[in-house]
Amino acid sequence: IEFSQEAYKLAAEPKELVIVPAAGHVDLYDRVNLIPWDKLQSFFGKNLK
Repeated sequence: IEFSQEAYKLAAEPKELVIVPAAGHVDLYDRVNLIPWDKLQSFFGKNLK
């Protein structure tokens, strides 16, 4: 999590840090049920116009 927090701190706006508590570094590749699709859709919908 600390690397994610550092990357977030250095990133330009718009940005949003989403921590998935039950997932490790590579879990989201194989455990797609853990991916917060609603947050992704909302973020990209607002910021990719």
